[in-house]
Order: sequence, then structure tokens, then C-alpha cells
Amino acid sequence: MMFRCLPWLAAGLGLLAACGPADKPAAVAPPPKPKPPGPDIATLTDSTAPAALLAYGRQYPGSEVLLKTRLGNIRVRLYDDTPIHKANFLLLTRRGVFDETVFNRVVKDFAVQGGQTSGPRTIQLHRYRLPPEIRPRHFHVKGALGMARYDDAQNPGHLSSNTDFYFVVGQKLTPFQARAAAGRPLTPAQVKAYGTLGGVPSLDGKYTVFGEVLEGLDVVDKIAREPVDPQDKWPINDVAMKVEVVK
Repeated sequence: MMFRCLPWLAAGLGLLAACGPADKPAAVAPPPKPKPPGPDIATLTDSTAPAALLAYGRQYPGSEVLLKTRLGNIRVRLYDDTPIHKANFLLLTRRGVFDETVFNRVVKDFAVQGGQTSGPRTIQLHRYRLPPEIRPRHFHVKGALGMARYDDAQNPGHLSSNTDFYFVVGQKLTPFQARAAAGRPLTPAQVKAYGTLGGVPSLDGKYTVFGEVLEGLDVVDKIAREPVDPQDKWPINDVAMKVEVVK
């Protein structure tokens, strides 16, 4: 028997839907992903961040992160003896903060800096800062991971940025050049590293080095070779990143 829609019957029963097969149930949206644990970034300040980050690092440890870019991947080890910088990097990685950023400054034979965006894409993040954790054993050899800082005139404590990190590129240096640029005593191993790998010893003792490249130093070199705007050294073609804790 052919089913035929009867308008008078639909009206009599007060039906609002058209005659025909029963509607499929609406798709149920998946539940939102739980927010990664840890302190509320928006409430951290220069004075409260250290204790909160140290507690976070003890409760949610990690030692290696992977940065994925269009030029390849960079695997990084974070140092245990810079616990505040380490915990901060782990926290922001797990919150997906770095996934919204790009490598925003590339200076040939010096460094590539990431963790920032500009204009309409500027990340909305509360700007707390980190106390320096400068360790003489960690120096600015090629592949070192350091944290930038700003406004030294208004930053007498030399507090680090919480997002703006850099990888050292530098140049190979003779022992004389390395010692002269460092302005401090260097160990024989450090002199050798600056001669064989290269680096920027003039940054030693001034910025916190809190990690090193384990794999992907060639990717750092590729980023360093990207064409940049001559004014602000911003790569002409964005080098975005996705960062995850892998160990």
C-alpha cells in the first residue's frame, strides 16, 4: 500500500513536522576535553609564579618536548636544574599555548626565537615573568634553548619572558674569540664546543639556558635560513609550531 500524506490529518493532530520517515536523532556533541591540570595561568604574577610552577613541576614532571614545524621536527631536553623555566615550558606546552605561535625573529649566525605572534593573531596570555636560573654549566653553544627577556631598564631583576624562547645558532669560534666574547672563564670543554659546534658566548651569564636540542639541529638551521623582513627579522613565510611533551 502506498503511504500518502494527509494534510487534514496532520493538522487535526497538531503535527508540526512534515509527513515522512521519522527524523534522525540529533548528533550529540562530544564532551569538551578536560582542561590539563595545573595553575590558572591568568592568575600567575611575577611573585606567585615561581612557587606555583615548582609545585606543578613536581606533580606533573616531564623531560622532553617535540616541536613540529613545516621544516621538520626538533626534539628538546629540558634541564632539571632550571626547574621553574622547565615547569613553565611544560605547563604552556600542555595548555597548547605554543601551538598558537610562530618563530617570530630570525637573526643570521645568532639565534632563532619563537613563542610569539603579532597583530590580530597575538596570543591572549597573561604575562607573568620568571626569575633567572642561570647555571654556569649551561652555556650558549649551538642548539641551546634559552628564554628571552625584555625592558631591562624596568626589569632590574632580569626576569625572563614566560613564552619567548630561542635556539642558539651562532658561529664557530677560535679559543681566543670564544673567551673574549664570553667575558668570563670558560672550561676546556666549553672552548672546544664553541670551536666545533659554534654558539654565542656573549650571552653567557645573561640569559637562562634551560634545555638543548637532542634531534633536529638541522631544522634549526633551516629556520635560520628562512628569508626575513629586514626591519624586524620576522620570517616572510610563517614558521608555525605544534609542541607536545613526549617524555
